[in-house]
Amino acid sequence: MKPQTCNIKHQTFFKMNNKSIRRQKIRYNIRKKVAGSNEKPRLAVFRSNTGIYAQLIDDVKGVTIASASTKDKGVAAQKGKKIDQSKLVGQTIARKATELGVKEVVFDRGGYLYHGRVKALAEGAREGGLKF
Repeated sequence: MKPQTCNIKHQTFFKMNNKSIRRQKIRYNIRKKVAGSNEKPRLAVFRSNTGIYAQLIDDVKGVTIASASTKDKGVAAQKGKKIDQSKLVGQTIARKATELGVKEVVFDRGGYLYHGRVKALAEGAREGGLKF
């Protein structure tokens, strides 16, 4: 039996299930439309089974300005559900952004549905003072 392949932007993904191939396609379509700058960076979200990660990225320079995740000491010390931890990650990235003088961002959900942990992170970032 032949392994399933998918060509996305001249890349071939072997042994990926349909769900991840679909997410990669959605992610590339989002990235065509969303770009961050120094004044208005991109808030990129990555969700794994165990945690969630957020980065503020300046796409003009190709630099990560700030990052936060459930693996950080302040968030990892808090016990609770994954949604509660995601909200804390959103508040943490918002706090780091305001320390750097960033008030507005462009939200990049990374191909994930705006639901559950991704939504909780976005709400936490809004509560922390970020606008998007």
